Amino acid sequence: MKGFYSAKRQLKEDIAGYLFISPWLIGFFAFSVIPIVFSLYFSFTDYDILGSPVFSGLTNFKKMVKDALFWKSLRVTFQYAFVSVPARLIFAFLVAALFKRASRMIRVYQAAFYLPSLVGGSIAVAVMWRRMFLSDGVVNTFLQSIGINSTISWIARTNTALWILIILAIWQFGSSMLIFLAGLRQIPKTYYEAASIDGAGSVNQFFNITLPQMTPIIFFNLIMQLINGFTVFTQAFIISGGKGDPQYSTLAYALYLYLRAFTYYDMGYSSAMAWVLVLIIAVFTGIIFKTSDRWVYYES
Repeated sequence: MKGFYSAKRQLKEDIAGYLFISPWLIGFFAFSVIPIVFSLYFSFTDYDILGSPVFSGLTNFKKMVKDALFWKSLRVTFQYAFVSVPARLIFAFLVAALFKRASRMIRVYQAAFYLPSLVGGSIAVAVMWRRMFLSDGVVNTFLQSIGINSTISWIARTNTALWILIILAIWQFGSSMLIFLAGLRQIPKTYYEAASIDGAGSVNQFFNITLPQMTPIIFFNLIMQLINGFTVFTQAFIISGGKGDPQYSTLAYALYLYLRAFTYYDMGYSSAMAWVLVLIIAVFTGIIFKTSDRWVYYES
């Protein structure tokens, strides 16, 4: 009987626990699991949102091979991710190293550098960024003030438009910086003291103490920022005018996916594109995890 009452009490506690987390569970299944399952089904159908989906097998995936814009969006996204992610991480690491030493104004500086990451993905900031690089924007005004006669529209040129997106991504380095800063402050000072006694200079200490100790943090930031790089949408949508202009030079993969779904009403094709993107991210994430034992140092 004692075991029966104990099991009954445990069941009540379990039910109470599930009731408390039920809002999250409902949201998780309604807005994550169910849409994922439906998108997988739609990827094998011909579906225009207005009608009923018709099963078409691998037709959507075969269409991608012949779709020039699909390959263009893939190239744009790869260029964006492979340039912006390393640049942002390097910049964030350097700034975090500068902020490692405590000072009276350090909190103010941290907040100021983190602010772009907090609001950088918003529509308002993207609109402001687009306005800055127009022919009569702040950038050209500044260049003219120092004697450079520049009147070009930076976002209207195919050789500069994507770089505007990349610069915006680098500008949003605050979140990575704070993570790096937390990691730097966890490195025991005794390591540096022992290295100084042995005659190691700042450069040797950086490459033999700081960098190895920070590799787990670099690993985490690299994974997170790479995923963000492959899924960039808001900035590309606003700055390019929602079409990847000029001449599709800013047609990010997620933007093209959106256009196929809600401009061309080709939901089946866009769902297939979404799963291809998942596969691409999984492959690169898997490569990073597979090679991590060669460059990520864990003290344990």
